[in-house]
Amino acid sequence: MEKGGTSTQGKISLWLLLGLCVAVASTAVAALSLSQADALRIGKKIWQNECNGTVAGLTSWNEGEDFASLGIGHFIWYPAGKRGPFEESFPKLVVFMQDHGVALSNWLRSSCPWSTRFEFERAQSSPQMKELRELLARTVDLQAQFLVDRLEHALPKMLDETAPANRADVQRKFERVASSPQGCYALVDYVNFKGEGVLHTERYRGQGWGLLQVLEQMQGTSTGSSALTEFSHTAASILIRRVKNSPPERHESRWLPGWLKRVHSYANSE
Repeated sequence: MEKGGTSTQGKISLWLLLGLCVAVASTAVAALSLSQADALRIGKKIWQNECNGTVAGLTSWNEGEDFASLGIGHFIWYPAGKRGPFEESFPKLVVFMQDHGVALSNWLRSSCPWSTRFEFERAQSSPQMKELRELLARTVDLQAQFLVDRLEHALPKMLDETAPANRADVQRKFERVASSPQGCYALVDYVNFKGEGVLHTERYRGQGWGLLQVLEQMQGTSTGSSALTEFSHTAASILIRRVKNSPPERHESRWLPGWLKRVHSYANSE
């Protein structure tokens, strides 16, 4: 596997990661730090999930999709004039990189310059594509921090979306899964993979498939590895439901085996 280089960030603050995941409800979180090596470990696990850990996989456009999928999290980037039901995340990553001192070309601050998958594939050796791939390969740790930040903001969004009577229960379930480092990784990965579950455009037949829907479906009370196993199995059932509800023309069943393999891996020990 080729290794991505380092960004300007030497370390990611642990209160953004393990502090959030081990002490979500705590009034004080220890001011520790996550080493650059640990940050890259989280990022590379997600990179492996989305791109098989390859530099080439950092710039993808999946068949049947209307958008490019970029970086370790396959962040969505729509061409000009095109939008879809899924949240566009690459422009948010660009802003995040700018805020962290990464120098970026102006064209990266606009819409995706390739209008179709055919154009995207034809441009694989173009200067723009090479620049984009190099940028993504050397900012793996910063992309990991972006993903962790997304999880940090996910819980308030989910609590706002769910019924008031369910909010305490959803938070308890979030905390149960987050009670171990592997659970923290699973939450970060699933939010990146299938979203928070708060967008009404991300629904088939009125039913979502994001983290909120997984937490709402969980029934247990355990913490640690048992909670993680329950989360893994519940996520699988939610994804199966999504495929059953999906429009036939999207042929989502072709992706289901890979999705299930991914969420079943959450229950494995680190």
